Amino acid sequence: MRNFEITNASADDLTMLAEWAHEESWNPGLTDRHAFFATDPRGFLIGRLDGEPVSCVSVVRYGTGFGFLGFYLTRPPLRGQGYGIQLWRAGMARLDGRNVGLDGVVAQQPNYRKSGFRSVWTNMRYEGLPPAGLPAPAGTELVDGRSVPFDRLAAYDRRFFPADRDSFLAPWIAHPTRTSLAAVRDGELCGLAVLRPCRTSSRIGPVYAESPEVAGALVSALAAADPGVPVAVDVPDVNPAAVRLAEQLGLNPSFETARMYTGPAPDIDHGGLFGITSLELG
Repeated sequence: MRNFEITNASADDLTMLAEWAHEESWNPGLTDRHAFFATDPRGFLIGRLDGEPVSCVSVVRYGTGFGFLGFYLTRPPLRGQGYGIQLWRAGMARLDGRNVGLDGVVAQQPNYRKSGFRSVWTNMRYEGLPPAGLPAPAGTELVDGRSVPFDRLAAYDRRFFPADRDSFLAPWIAHPTRTSLAAVRDGELCGLAVLRPCRTSSRIGPVYAESPEVAGALVSALAAADPGVPVAVDVPDVNPAAVRLAEQLGLNPSFETARMYTGPAPDIDHGGLFGITSLELG
């Protein structure tokens, strides 16, 4: 019999997982692994068949009551042979007792429902070249996100995410390959967005903003940081203004997932959520 073993991923393994995700058309960020591994180093599991990696899942813990599942896939030739479900059970055991979230691709959503997940909104990835030079509302300034004290950024992020995630947020914003912008009015944060390079369209996420005008200015300014390169934003339909904005910016829908939870939907600021941060870690 062939030997199937579940192990923790190494930092090098995360580079391989990013390649697998690329092959699935998920288009992960080129440097996402730095923030991912810093968040929960034991939160990435690899299924190995006779020593060779064949399946993976991320099961990242946030605080004491929340977890997020992602990167769930098995290599195509070995699907349907039980390796993925073994890894799934091990991952869910690691998150036992927590409210667990995930962003599920359409094909897997029925399986997630069988495992106790419930859909609460749909994310649609919108891609394209937004108009350049959209102005921020009067009195609003766009500044480098890294110039804002981190405790203020972390407190702002907490409005849109179910748990503290400082160890994730710091490298997500500050990695030298990324561009982050904060919107500030009267000394207070009223928006935040981060652009990261990917294999195809550069991804923008999160996009937090007090209004569509602030969100549009952030997306326009970030796209201008790499002229001519399309951008992609995963837009939650729980915020209809975000969907309208993506369409007004001339972006086109290309990829769909569903935000799902095992427990109650967390109480977050949906009206200010114009783009989610990451399909893998929430």
